[in-house]
Amino acid sequence: MGTKIRQENPDACISCNICLTACPVAKASRLYRGPKLNGPALTRMRKLVDDDDAVVKYCSNCKNCDRVCPSGTSISAFNMKARYEYFKHHEHDPADLILSNNENMGKLMTSIPFVSATCANLGMKVAGKIGVLGKMGLGNEAPLPSYATMNFATRFKLYKQPSCTTKVLFFPGCYVNYNAPDVGMALVEILNRNNIEVIVDKRLSCCGSPILSTGYLDKVEKHAVSNVKVLAEYAKQGIDIVTTCTTCSLFLKQEYEELFNIKEVEDYKDHVWDTSEYLMMRNAKGMLVKSFGTIKKNVAYHTACHLKVQGFGRPSLDLLKFVPGVEVEDLQAGCCGLSGVYGYKKETAPIGRVIGTTLREKLTASEADVGLSECNICRLQMENGTGKKAIHPLMLLRDSYRKRADG
Repeated sequence: MGTKIRQENPDACISCNICLTACPVAKASRLYRGPKLNGPALTRMRKLVDDDDAVVKYCSNCKNCDRVCPSGTSISAFNMKARYEYFKHHEHDPADLILSNNENMGKLMTSIPFVSATCANLGMKVAGKIGVLGKMGLGNEAPLPSYATMNFATRFKLYKQPSCTTKVLFFPGCYVNYNAPDVGMALVEILNRNNIEVIVDKRLSCCGSPILSTGYLDKVEKHAVSNVKVLAEYAKQGIDIVTTCTTCSLFLKQEYEELFNIKEVEDYKDHVWDTSEYLMMRNAKGMLVKSFGTIKKNVAYHTACHLKVQGFGRPSLDLLKFVPGVEVEDLQAGCCGLSGVYGYKKETAPIGRVIGTTLREKLTASEADVGLSECNICRLQMENGTGKKAIHPLMLLRDSYRKRADG
């Protein structure tokens, strides 16, 4: 494990332009001048003069620039810090407030199981059709995620786990908590079958990704400080931390340290795992339970940008090789374009749609029954107009375990 060492000095950038060739936004729109100029170059300039350029809003924070940078410059972090500085002198639109508050909105929308979420989802559909969302700065290029009728925290409390010697802490994040609790429950069931007990700590909050994307860097720092303290507690006890979201794991291991220089991240980051990565690690030690039943399904896999940048391969594909009957097509489609909240803002949604064209076209043309990706937002883009459903790889793994158990 471990992440690439990042350079916090803008002068580490050697102006080679490789980041420009890797940037999906720069390829899709001339409105954005590219990661290097918007990041390290203007960071140096801002030390001398005030820069008041709205172009800082066009970075999607996909981090492909960081992934290819030969000098390890934290290009995306410079971009995000520049966005924060811009909004110190400019007002946020209502869309920023809505999109940055998925956790608080989720708590409200799932507060009454089966009632509040149903009303909220219907309300969003009506608001979209009559143009209210557009007036608030939200685009219509992709459907907004719906809220679950019962959130993950409630479902987890109702679930009876076996007592196991090995325990892990699950970081669900706001999306699994309020939009996709099925993914979280699949993780619990899979780990239980592998003789692992799952812990959920209510002190953990959203990793901060949607908040960062909308320019509220100071609010992200509060989440970071709080989460780091909790995660370090578990790591000191030798308890590993698992996630189902590649963006969450990236934030916990890398973004907090890059953005805020929080040294305590070092205390736990080697204990943070993507769930598939964690299971493959156990497989290498001969500890993976392989009682998999046959699943006759063709799936089309999309590699999320925030998975690529972490550099630990594609463990979900390795895991699925153990499942009889599953045929996997690798879409190799680049960035999905939604990039967290990027594809939902009226200003950037058209760019996000252009970026995601390759993914949608490839999935539409594929003979696969269903799309597959670890990233919550990538799955939404995969479903956007393709007529196909997209699921987390863990859902297939859970179904395979169940099929074998049912005989």
